[in-house]
Amino acid sequence: MFHLSLIIRQARRSSKQAVLFILCVALSLTAMTAFSGFSGSVGRALLADARALHAADIIIRSYDPISAALEQALRTMTLDGRAMRADVHEFFSVVHAPLGKASVLAGIKVVGPGYPFYGRVATASGTPFERALSPGRVIVEQTLLDRTGLKIGDRLNVGYSTLTIADVVLSEPDRAFNFFSFGPRVFVHARDLNALGLVETGSRIRRTVLLKITDPEQVNAIAAALKQVALPDQEQVDSFATASSRAKRFLDHFFFFLKLVGLFILLMAGLGMQGTLTALLNEKQRTIAIMKTIGASNGIVTLHFAGLLAVLGTIGTAAGLMCGIALQKVLGWIMAPFLPDHLIVSVSWQGVLEGVLLGFGVVMLFSFLPMVRIREMRPMALFRRENNRLAKRWPGYLNILLVLSFFFALVIWHMRDVRFGFYFVSGLIGLILLTALLSRLLLGLISRWTVHRLVLRQAIKGLYRQAGATRSVIITLTASLAIIFSNYLIEKNLDATFVQSYPKGAPNAFFIDIQPRQAEAFISLIGRKTELYPIVRARITAVNGEAIDRGRERQRRRDNLSRVFNLTYRDHLLEDEKLIGGNRLFRTDWGNLQVSILDTVAQMRSMTIGDSIAFKVQGVPLKARISSIRTRTHASFSPFFYFVFPPEALRQAPQTLFAAVDVPPQDLGALQRRVVERFPNISVIDMSQAIGVFTGLMNQLSRIIGTFSLFSMAAGLFILLSAVYATRAQRVQETVYYKVMGAETGFVFKVFALENLLIGLLSGSLALLMAQAGAFWVCAVKLDIGYRPFGLDAMVMIAATLLLIMTVGLTASSTIMKKKPVTYLREQTDE
Repeated sequence: MFHLSLIIRQARRSSKQAVLFILCVALSLTAMTAFSGFSGSVGRALLADARALHAADIIIRSYDPISAALEQALRTMTLDGRAMRADVHEFFSVVHAPLGKASVLAGIKVVGPGYPFYGRVATASGTPFERALSPGRVIVEQTLLDRTGLKIGDRLNVGYSTLTIADVVLSEPDRAFNFFSFGPRVFVHARDLNALGLVETGSRIRRTVLLKITDPEQVNAIAAALKQVALPDQEQVDSFATASSRAKRFLDHFFFFLKLVGLFILLMAGLGMQGTLTALLNEKQRTIAIMKTIGASNGIVTLHFAGLLAVLGTIGTAAGLMCGIALQKVLGWIMAPFLPDHLIVSVSWQGVLEGVLLGFGVVMLFSFLPMVRIREMRPMALFRRENNRLAKRWPGYLNILLVLSFFFALVIWHMRDVRFGFYFVSGLIGLILLTALLSRLLLGLISRWTVHRLVLRQAIKGLYRQAGATRSVIITLTASLAIIFSNYLIEKNLDATFVQSYPKGAPNAFFIDIQPRQAEAFISLIGRKTELYPIVRARITAVNGEAIDRGRERQRRRDNLSRVFNLTYRDHLLEDEKLIGGNRLFRTDWGNLQVSILDTVAQMRSMTIGDSIAFKVQGVPLKARISSIRTRTHASFSPFFYFVFPPEALRQAPQTLFAAVDVPPQDLGALQRRVVERFPNISVIDMSQAIGVFTGLMNQLSRIIGTFSLFSMAAGLFILLSAVYATRAQRVQETVYYKVMGAETGFVFKVFALENLLIGLLSGSLALLMAQAGAFWVCAVKLDIGYRPFGLDAMVMIAATLLLIMTVGLTASSTIMKKKPVTYLREQTDE
């Protein structure tokens, strides 16, 4: 009880440092518990509901007609009762009301009997889906009715058929992202597919075969058997457990980013924790010296403060876990638009347990160095009032090694990727080292600055205050601000490139699935000269004789060679293209088939001129030699193709045509109706609507990411506060000396204000410099878009940083500035 009361008294006498330590612990655990727990909860929910997410036990996908061998296997399987089958065809087409009324691009989904085998398609009337959808009738989304003015019971032209609107669809199990689509959903019965007249050679149609297996235990075995007969470069066979939905891919990438943010916050908060504990123990130097003077051993002193640490750490851990659980619920709310409608996400108690263990480890890790320093505090410091100088450096080196090892293990645990863990930790170390080097350079330059004005000279001296941790504060704030600034600048450039500054003269209407026989009539109908781009769909089967491993390719986080590509043919470069490899598009001294590739393809896998690429076009093998490498001179909405062949190579291949046209916005609606009335198979994409959807999605994601980025800023501010508390005694002494020599409180305020201003300027400027460089690299190199530095916005960010840092720093120093000399001198006399 004596030790407990002593611990409580110690915490009360250093209440600010104690509260700050608790906040640092809570912040570190809040982020990791919330991000890791929520992602784990969503992952388990997706796995538990995987059958409903895919509406079947086995899913077969193909952009080409199902091969004869696989079709025979499926027919045998359904005839002997081992499986039930439902076919789904998905494509885009413009639908419109009769008599030339409003039209809209819609996502057509043609489904056969039995769909969905799992989950439920919810209708507005409550009528079961299988009864509401019948031949001659369609079920549509409400947005289609809103945009066309139609209502239930009205007629709707789909392709070459006129069907009746029977109901409104509210949700479907295997469509996770109904918020991001070029058009509203239209369900059509399978018996109406041929009458639509939209399935032609080369049409962009996604075919899906859904299977419900009679014996659930045979799902994996049957899936494996079907894979054996499926065409590996054309047909993808998955079970409900292995299939990757768009929802899962998106969430995997998003949670991957959030975990990185959480790990960064954990590191920043840990440094704040270490600084705060150092400040607390510095304030207890006299107590420690007295305890050692009257006979307390290092072990007893360490045990006493370990008890204090345990109490504060427990409170911080409990607070962090409660905030983490609350944040998991908040994440469920703000992420609801990105989750399947029927998915139920609960609090992850596994994440909570992980948080408890993580809290213990973090407190132990970042308290190691301050606790070791206790043993080096000498009682002589009490009598001679000398600064405690630390002679041993090995604890610091050991602490760095422990921190790096801990974070490397944590990254491996959460990311399941040793190579990425190494890259991430190395990148983080590089960021901190770069910031440390730049901050040291600037502080060195400032120290040589000759200043005649007293108030500024004293403020500069404050930067070099012993144990002031100025460099640590600048490093932490700079790293935190650099991430926030980079995110903002990248978002602004994306917005400026694709939304606010729609390129002048860029096409705003894309016409797809034009049949070759319709080319002349189509150009005549739109009444303007336009280039038609042939599109031949194909897959890559090998590069330089090495077969493409599609499973491994799909694991890449960026574009890869596993997907279906659009090939084209022409003998000239486009206006926004130039050669970076080769002297001309195709060589005259080569007799074999040639192909020109975009530099993006060469980045997917190392390729150069002379390498060979094997394709499969509608089941027909095609092998070509790389004759040139192209790049785009600027990002725009103009069409571009990864692979360009000579005209004679693909002219006879099954193909459709694509056109991109710049149409005055006021004329686009009428043109779309004219095209659809004459050519129902041609789909028209209004890019202004697509960009509107893209803008909304980007803004929503940006708000979420920006909110979480503020956590790292909070960690940096905690370190600033800990630095103020760590030098409290020196700051009080400086304040008293100023006042004894006749200075007013205003002078002291100016000194501290200028000191915080300099810290803010250094941190903000370094962060902005690094953010501009990082954002430029992402935009210009990775996204291939023009880059603007947004100077005015940058100045606003710097000003906001200065205001925030000065406010926090001066608030923490307010009691110091109010210290009266007589009170301070009396305290020194009493000692």
